[in-house]
Amino acid sequence: MKVVILAGGLGSRLSEYTKVLPKPMVKVLGTPIIVRIIKHYHKYGFKDFLVASGYKSKIIEKYFKKNHKNLRIKVFNTGLKTMTGGRIKRLAKILNKESFLLTYGDGVSNVNIKNLIKFHQKKKNLVTLTAVRPPARFGGVKISGSKVKYFKEKSSLDEGWINGGFFVMEPKFLNYIKNDFTVLERGPLEKVCKMKKLGAFKHQGFWQCLDTIRDKIILEQKLRLKKF
Repeated sequence: MKVVILAGGLGSRLSEYTKVLPKPMVKVLGTPIIVRIIKHYHKYGFKDFLVASGYKSKIIEKYFKKNHKNLRIKVFNTGLKTMTGGRIKRLAKILNKESFLLTYGDGVSNVNIKNLIKFHQKKKNLVTLTAVRPPARFGGVKISGSKVKYFKEKSSLDEGWINGGFFVMEPKFLNYIKNDFTVLERGPLEKVCKMKKLGAFKHQGFWQCLDTIRDKIILEQKLRLKKF
């Protein structure tokens, strides 16, 4: 089963680094975040990776020409302005034969990939996403008059579920992606959802995206503490 990593965005919210680097190559404790993602999949036995690049693609291409022992990592420049769905569509000829895995190049997790695949197959979904609870940003406070009536420290349980990436997809899903301008998270996934063929694998463990400097600090803190 092939693993596709979406790695073509501008990463504008992390401009302190992405002025000179594509976001997936931003280092977290000395290692590019995309490498941490690849290592997680490799831990479950996956060795065949397709990197859908765009912004500053040459940097990613150069890196993986030298750094991919025992792995098959191919970098495809899918265009600077191509949307997330369009990047997948550009790989359709490679992906149209069997189920494949997909994730974003800026999110790390300790999700059990084997269990995710088993869930997907058991439920017979067209697409399964990994649902996660976002890291809590604020403590909860309710006020009555001038007094705090309720206070609760930061808890991700109050945040609801969000799409954390780490997808399993069937090749038929490619038919729902029109062209370069198709955003994966809008038309295609919304259509599959209405068909009741979009599954959610609930992951209660670690997950962290890298959108901002604050996210980078949190991720590095958790890595140092070996929180996952």
